[in-house]
Amino acid sequence: MSGNIVTEQLTRAGQAIEHDSFAIVDREAGAHRYTGAQWQIVRRMIHATADFEFNGLTRFHPQAVQAGLEAIAAGAPIVADVEMICVGLSRPRLAHFGVQTHQFISDDDVIATARAENSTRAVQAMRKAQRVGLLDGGIVAVGNAPTALLEVVRLVEEAGVRPAIILGMPVGFVSAAESKAALAAIADVPWIVTDGRKGGSTLAVAALHALLALAEARAAERA
Repeated sequence: MSGNIVTEQLTRAGQAIEHDSFAIVDREAGAHRYTGAQWQIVRRMIHATADFEFNGLTRFHPQAVQAGLEAIAAGAPIVADVEMICVGLSRPRLAHFGVQTHQFISDDDVIATARAENSTRAVQAMRKAQRVGLLDGGIVAVGNAPTALLEVVRLVEEAGVRPAIILGMPVGFVSAAESKAALAAIADVPWIVTDGRKGGSTLAVAALHALLALAEARAAERA
């Protein structure tokens, strides 16, 4: 593994552009209420969207960063609501920690069950993830479907499912804000949420990349 910890940029020119971009984010964001590690996540989300409202819209469970870093170091699986999140993640970084990504929203059995039960594919995909044993101890990342997040919250509350951390960042107008509020009300499972309607798979990817970078940095410090 190379020493390329903070950035995925492989050339000096690319690294300089990314460095300058983060410096602009830091300067224009101004004051914030986040810890140093939390800010690494929030500023990468801002960097990915050019939306400074995430400085404030992003909230963290007190144990979120620690739980995320421990889960990555342990090679916990990432369960996403859509394929876009899986595709957007750095393969070398995932491989470094032995982390595998999973999404089931387009599986034939998920589609068939959603039709039979008049539910959504996102709901059935999360139920499948639970059946195959990926949610307990896993990293759940929801960036698109509020119904996926609502189902994960239900599984936590009613079935005792315990993911290592849940990233709740669905975007939209129907149940998006409500699903994130429901997640933020959970005390015994760590989470990161973006309040309100704003969200998206790009944000989930950015937050996961920040956690992967922080996990790499921590591992390098301990080496």
